[in-house]
Amino acid sequence: MASQGGLDEPSCYIGTDESGKGDYFGPLVIAGVIADESNLQFLKSIGVKDSKELSDSAIKKISNEIKSNHEIKFNVISIYPKKYNELYGRVGNVNRILGWGHAKVIENLLEKQKVEEAISDKFGDEKYIFTSLQERGKNISLHQVTKAERYTAVAAASILARERFNSWFKQEKEKLGFELPKGSSENSELAAEKIMSKLGDHSLNDFVKYHFKNTLRLKTNR
Repeated sequence: MASQGGLDEPSCYIGTDESGKGDYFGPLVIAGVIADESNLQFLKSIGVKDSKELSDSAIKKISNEIKSNHEIKFNVISIYPKKYNELYGRVGNVNRILGWGHAKVIENLLEKQKVEEAISDKFGDEKYIFTSLQERGKNISLHQVTKAERYTAVAAASILARERFNSWFKQEKEKLGFELPKGSSENSELAAEKIMSKLGDHSLNDFVKYHFKNTLRLKTNR
């Protein structure tokens, strides 16, 4: 069952969110957290809120606190550029990839704990997630709402997803010797040029989401 709109925060539910959808570089990361009566107050007490309202250092700190609390069940899936490009080549739609990712996270969490409801941020047709759910997931009430980060579990998921996303940028900076920009601006193309000069044109597949317009501009300018 799927629904949308305003609803009160359930007493026990899965919240899912993603990071990296609009970024040329880096993975698409989907995370999920189960919030219930045993941990809801803890999540609020450590400052959980929409990751877009937090600094990178706060994201890392809160993420570590979530992960170190063994009462909290969470799951994080990273679709790194090479795999992302392969999936996009197959399905041709980022929302289908997102739907699969959100559904997979929900299924993984349902294996850890029986939950009746899930909330995710609405990113497209609600069928994208629902049709990807397996038998266990199709029995829950799935709510897809705009600005879902107002729900604690979704906000916690947004923090875990962003922290994993940020970690990729930190690791690549150490390997490459220069920082990769987030987003998809002209700076992204300049950084892509640097990668191709350093590692060869073929290497770009390991760093970027090919279907972005940045790739077309890169090819036009070369």
